[in-house]
Amino acid sequence: MGNRGMEDLIPLVNRLQDAFSSIGQSCNLDLPQIAVVGGQSAGKSSVLENFVGKDFLPRGSGIVTRRPLVLQLISANTEWAEFLHCKGKKFTDFDEVRQEIEAETDRITGANKGISPVPINLRVFSPHVLNLTLIDLPGITKVPVGDQPADIEQQIREMIMQFICRESCLILAVTPANTDLANSDALKLAKDVDPQGLRTIGVITKLDLMDEGTDAREVLDNKLLPLRRGYIGVVNRSQKDIDGKKDIKAALEAERKFFFSHPAYRHMADRMGTPHLQKALNQQLTNHIRDTLPAFRSKLQSQLLSLDKEAEEYRHYRPDDPSRKTKALLQMVQQFSVDFEKRIEGSGDQVDTIELSGGAKINRIFHERFPFELVKMECDEKEMRREISYAIKNIHGIRTGLFTPDMAFEAIVKKQVVKLKEPCIKCIDLVVQELINTVRQCSNKLDSFPQLREETERIVTSHIRDRESRAKDQVLLLIDVQLAYINTNHEDFIGFANAQQRSSQANKNTSAGNQVIRKGWLTINNISIMKGGAKEYWFVLSAESLSWFKDDEEKEKKYMLPLDNLKVRDVEKSFMSSKHMFAIFNTEQRNVFKDNRFLELACDSLEEVESWRASLLRAGVYPERAAVESESSGPSENFSMDPQLERKVETIRNLVDSYMAIVSKCIRDLMPKTIMHLMINNVKDFINAELLAQLYSAGDQNALMDESQEQVQRREEVLRTHHALKEALAIIGDISTTTISTPLPPPVDSSWLQAGQGGSRRSPPPSPTAPRRMSAGQRPAGRGAPPPPSRPGPLGPLNNTADSPQIPNRPNRAPPNIPSRRPPPSPTRQVPP
Repeated sequence: MGNRGMEDLIPLVNRLQDAFSSIGQSCNLDLPQIAVVGGQSAGKSSVLENFVGKDFLPRGSGIVTRRPLVLQLISANTEWAEFLHCKGKKFTDFDEVRQEIEAETDRITGANKGISPVPINLRVFSPHVLNLTLIDLPGITKVPVGDQPADIEQQIREMIMQFICRESCLILAVTPANTDLANSDALKLAKDVDPQGLRTIGVITKLDLMDEGTDAREVLDNKLLPLRRGYIGVVNRSQKDIDGKKDIKAALEAERKFFFSHPAYRHMADRMGTPHLQKALNQQLTNHIRDTLPAFRSKLQSQLLSLDKEAEEYRHYRPDDPSRKTKALLQMVQQFSVDFEKRIEGSGDQVDTIELSGGAKINRIFHERFPFELVKMECDEKEMRREISYAIKNIHGIRTGLFTPDMAFEAIVKKQVVKLKEPCIKCIDLVVQELINTVRQCSNKLDSFPQLREETERIVTSHIRDRESRAKDQVLLLIDVQLAYINTNHEDFIGFANAQQRSSQANKNTSAGNQVIRKGWLTINNISIMKGGAKEYWFVLSAESLSWFKDDEEKEKKYMLPLDNLKVRDVEKSFMSSKHMFAIFNTEQRNVFKDNRFLELACDSLEEVESWRASLLRAGVYPERAAVESESSGPSENFSMDPQLERKVETIRNLVDSYMAIVSKCIRDLMPKTIMHLMINNVKDFINAELLAQLYSAGDQNALMDESQEQVQRREEVLRTHHALKEALAIIGDISTTTISTPLPPPVDSSWLQAGQGGSRRSPPPSPTAPRRMSAGQRPAGRGAPPPPSRPGPLGPLNNTADSPQIPNRPNRAPPNIPSRRPPPSPTRQVPP
């Protein structure tokens, strides 16, 4: 291969790739693409071939490259090529590669100079290349020939722009030395996509084909038509050299001799030629690699830091040590106990921000879900009054009673107290389920020892189930205690005298007050689309009303809804909506909100809906119950009460409400205490004191502490990754110290690019600071002879060069065996005046 610069980069990139592959990651350097842009027959393909170091691209006169060639260089152990359009076929002879490119071009474009934007994708595998992408683009032409379309110039420009507009593409703007540089289409296209000149390098070809007596010295010195990265001159093989099978190595030697022997270029020969172009491009690749190193280093350091503690634990780990197993068992049980207590008490170090869990969820069961279940079991008002009237009549029997019977009150109260059993048992079930979920969450840290985790979950869950049965027995005993004796002398009981003077609604209003119960955001769903559709408002629930405001500042009140005669009903979730809904309606069939018979409200989660329903219950807004009355009831069932009986029913109804409030208050207070004592605290004590003994008695302790295969792999992977990360960081540090980043040249005045594209063949004037000097071929024949008339050269005004080029940090040196003073011009290169 002819590219020594690339071969110098290969070990550096390979070391990076090895460092990352050892930790199972990819080193995505994303090296820049390199595209050659220029006019037709400017020598683009030759420049590309010299960079790769292989002779494989089609050559000839006119437009030869008629489709973009996307050349992917891939580092491999052997050297071969493969086309995307004929996958699986390996090309080891690069003459066959050239023939395939020509055949594939003709297949799409025809044999009569047609073009196509469809690229040819070629992969070259070699141990002498980096993973790069090189792009050979069709030359810019203005006049269509053969089968080319009329807009051939525009099509080629668009084709080129597709590739060079990418920020990761280095642009080689190729211009022949025997054309006018000021009108270079390649430089104009490069300027359009890279106005700052950060990724454009000017390449001057065919320096050996210039007219005798002319040279491109001022252009190559970057004085006449400056570019930020300057120009590099190259001498490619001629068609005769190619036909004569002159290899690239011999061509590079001939190029070197040309620059060192030419009087106009010998002083800059060390920065001209294909090797210097390769060096410049490879320095860009080195700069790119160095720019990516800080991000790689930061990424590796953060990974290393996260593994340090775990790797330190595993470094001295001995799986079969009995003392280690005993110690690990004690630590695991102790950690399990601490985690369980933290999740219940709410002081955990890992706080769940997604949903309620552990003690928080049990607290919600105690104070929201359980009261809600208590109220849900309340009977329908009409059914309650019907039962009371039947009880009064049945107690009086055939007689007409004069007084309200105590037995009717006791019968109704006991029936209501029995109904408390169901919500109490449900409350215990919910707490048990949450305790079991908490045990499973805490046992996640035992994953490394599957048998230990399974046995721990079994023992603790069995104990929870045992305590569940005891808690249920105790709660049922509490209900039976309430049934055993109806205490009408309770200090909170209103008594018969007060009961006769109160109505249930007055009683509710007197006890409720006007305190704020809840605030929060709710969406009103049943607003017509004409009025804007569903909207979100800030709701404030008090003991007497439900109000909503525009926002949580509560300055602009939208509506206030009294709670009289309101109830809550469930609403099915719409398939079009992700929110959960409930509705408020009036039991007297009145409009609740403007023209709406019900107010449909929506929340983001089902838990939020239940929480709002519980709050509404506290305010006295109860859930809707299905009608208990049977439609088939005969006329005998529909009776009207006489005023005396109605007063007795109302009295007992008030007494029942008063006494059930006392019982419900007592049950609401005792249920959490009973569950805490008999279940939660007991389970915590069991885990602290009994779990370890139960595990020892369950079976072989060594078997319990057998590691899972996943844990073994995890330990090995952590140690391997930790070691590889350290090596990778050392390699990156070594690369940082052994490579040099070349700073970007300062900006130059490239306004000539815009001025030179207006169609004028006029070149800009030379730099005023540059002394004028003729080349050897233009010196007068004798002293006093008039200078020859000036004529514009192909690269602008001829030979207006400085005596010494301004090369930063590089002294002018003559090549070996060549005198430093300029020799007389060669007679073969001299033009007669």
